[in-house]
Amino acid sequence: MRDATFAIEPGERVLLLGASGAGKSTLLAGLAGVLGGDDEGETLGRLDVDGEDPRRARGRSGLLLQDPDSQVILARVGDDVAFACENLGVPREEIWPRVRRALDDVRLGLDLDHPTSALSGGQKQRLALAGLLAMRPGLLLLDEPTANLDPQGVSEVRSAVSAVLERTGATLVVVEHRVSVWRDVVDRVIVLGADGGVLADGHPDAVLADTSNELRRAGVWLPDQPVPVPQPVSIGAPLLTADDLVIGRGPAVRGRRRRRRQHSVVPLPHRIDLSVAEGSALALTGPNGAGKSTLALTIGGLLPALGGRLSAEPALAGTASADPASWLSRELLTRIGSVFQNPEHQFVASTVRAELAIGPHAVGKSDADVRRRVDELLDRLDLAGLAEANPFTLSGGQKRRLSVATALATKPRLLVLDEPTFGQDANTWAELVRMIGELRADGHAVVASTHDAEFVAAIGAGELRLAPSQAREGTDRAIAQPTMTTEGGAG
Repeated sequence: MRDATFAIEPGERVLLLGASGAGKSTLLAGLAGVLGGDDEGETLGRLDVDGEDPRRARGRSGLLLQDPDSQVILARVGDDVAFACENLGVPREEIWPRVRRALDDVRLGLDLDHPTSALSGGQKQRLALAGLLAMRPGLLLLDEPTANLDPQGVSEVRSAVSAVLERTGATLVVVEHRVSVWRDVVDRVIVLGADGGVLADGHPDAVLADTSNELRRAGVWLPDQPVPVPQPVSIGAPLLTADDLVIGRGPAVRGRRRRRRQHSVVPLPHRIDLSVAEGSALALTGPNGAGKSTLALTIGGLLPALGGRLSAEPALAGTASADPASWLSRELLTRIGSVFQNPEHQFVASTVRAELAIGPHAVGKSDADVRRRVDELLDRLDLAGLAEANPFTLSGGQKRRLSVATALATKPRLLVLDEPTFGQDANTWAELVRMIGELRADGHAVVASTHDAEFVAAIGAGELRLAPSQAREGTDRAIAQPTMTTEGGAG
């Protein structure tokens, strides 16, 4: 970001908006004093917190990062929340009451010794926020704090932050693409321009009126943003079916009799029936920790089923085995493409262009075909200007689009997406929706784990809702047809 001039007064509550890649996360890192020195980038102008360099005011600011994985430090929930307090020298007798209060505030109802490695992405987000609230900083810096949360979690986190602000009088700067989440909490909106400068700055009602349509053109999510209506799609042959499927992260079991396994491996209680056909779209929904990502990885052939049956039909498997978990990487490439919840987990190249070329080269495409496919994806997903950048230096939204593009590069028959719209502005979100519509029209199927109800509606997806894993055993059943929504006994 560059050429931005503004002052934020003590106690103000500011919503920071802007297109994906406009520099919102960079600004928050600067305010927190964690951008690094001159050897890590260039700095012009002045940035002060409490009248001094933010690097000398650490502890006054608390930063919640876009990626919750990067903020989980210790092995147990209680220790992780206490970590920042210990670093700030908070007296021992004050730390644990703060920890318990913070966990209650974010509604993370887990024991203090619960392993952090067993948390879902949304639970990690709440954990990171609890650690931040326990610090009691004067400046709260939140980078898309609700992006990976279910609707109830969004409401609870917003309420927790509001209560902390009322109790402490802290200053808030929050980045979120969806304006409606924080509109009733903030008293000011600042919009960063994609090419630098500040597009708008003022009271939410005045800024979001957008009388010139400048914000809408810039991709800002406005409260009245229309949701595209999906086009009718013909449903073809079955690609993948599941019968009485049991999922979890651990060694496979045969039938209903479980092999002996480590005590830490606990299958989720769902028993799932589903069918995914050519041209269909299925949304995996439900609260954080219900098992959506685990089911997505299982459907994608990256985790073995723990029970029941998951079978690739001839239209998908071809001459390969019917068990996707037995396929080699090369066999998966054109059959099932997966997008992980954390995009960084699937980057292996040093440039964006090279990352996109890996799949097409692996399936034997010519250099000309690879270059044509890569250029198309770069243009459509607004990554052309970053073709030679290192994937790890991109913004959160740009990383997400790159991870989706890598899966699209080989045009797999089935695309499995985990939170595909995370970090997207209105324009990039709409382009993802258009591309998925085109894939469906060409006979490709899509399965997406998501909390984004507008995305589910826009791609015309059926819905399989998983209830919390603490629920009693039952059966989740869904056929991946464009209008079906089901909710079973276990979810």
